[in-house]
Amino acid sequence: LGLRGKIAIVGIAKRLEEIYYKDDPVPMYIDKKSPALKLIQQMRDEAHRFGINFHRTKRSQNFTSSIFENIDGIGPQTLEILYKKYKSINKMKQAGIEAIVELVGKSKAEKVWNKLNE
Repeated sequence: LGLRGKIAIVGIAKRLEEIYYKDDPVPMYIDKKSPALKLIQQMRDEAHRFGINFHRTKRSQNFTSSIFENIDGIGPQTLEILYKKYKSINKMKQAGIEAIVELVGKSKAEKVWNKLNE
């Protein structure tokens, strides 16, 4: 954006609301009732809220995806069968390939087993 050196970059410490400038170890104190401090606090809080929401979204996407999603021939129905029976990937590994073959057939079981053991 070409803003480097044109705008000041500051940080705000949460407890004492100290303002820190880059490369300056001594903080600046602004009156607690100052509109400028209130604006800086709002910017900090909004940036924090944005970061937390982004992190939660990324984390929830990881929980809703499966390691088996990208395997050809393994669809939602096969996954549902496996997860209903075993509830977790660790339990699938413990069951062994023979038990998985009984549930979903040999070709699908081999694909699942290979993915489990990558």
